[in-house]
Amino acid sequence: MRMPTVLIGALAMFMAASVQASSPAPMRIFIASDSTAQDYKPDKYPQSGWGTMLRCAVGPGVTIENRAIGGRSTNSFIREGRLDKIAADLRKGDTLLIQFGHNDASIDKPERYTTIEQYIANLHRFLDVAKKAGARAVILTPVARRDFKDGVEQPSFPAYADAARRVAKETHTPLLDLGKSSQAMVQALGPDAAKAYYLHYDGAAGAPGYPNGVSDDTHFSEIGARHIADLVAIGLKALRMPISKRVTPHVPALTRTVPVSGPSCA
Repeated sequence: MRMPTVLIGALAMFMAASVQASSPAPMRIFIASDSTAQDYKPDKYPQSGWGTMLRCAVGPGVTIENRAIGGRSTNSFIREGRLDKIAADLRKGDTLLIQFGHNDASIDKPERYTTIEQYIANLHRFLDVAKKAGARAVILTPVARRDFKDGVEQPSFPAYADAARRVAKETHTPLLDLGKSSQAMVQALGPDAAKAYYLHYDGAAGAPGYPNGVSDDTHFSEIGARHIADLVAIGLKALRMPISKRVTPHVPALTRTVPVSGPSCA
């Protein structure tokens, strides 16, 4: 006995709806930040950003919209219209990660420099964009530089980190204290081992982006970016936000100690 066409159609619609209901809704993480988080082309390797590697901590239903760009402070990011572009794209259910401070503190570069008062006001502008879109914002304190004094890793950009914490507390915005967690990681590594997490290569190393070598305690190597991304994943998981269920810290790609010459999540 053949099933009537109308019943076949209804059954197909029911099955499709059931599959759709069982599949997690797509989610997006936007990253507003600087060179410590941005994506890099292969010719810049081994320089890597934690935003690139954060893709290894999310499932196939989550997209990372990495809008981080080198040399930007909250002032210049806003002035160049980059926040406006995020505002145009951001929608309900998205998560906006906000990490600045490195370039805001560049008092010798007026195009970047941001006073603490301006920095606070600018963070509020980022939060307003998220609120208007129905998105969730997370404030991150500036990630640590490799900066040891007498064997002790120093806090990076403490005035800006404190301001970020204050804004998060006053606005009841989730805070991911990446400054503290990365400082602790670098301290645990120690001055010598920590070099592998930053850009320390001599010319003989054959690094594509640095044929003459480099000594840089701010920007990350592939391994450094992977481990910083893991700290971000740990923090996001602990925040118990909607996105938290879709983030998996400590995946092998983020705990590697040997580089694979690129952003592979294998």
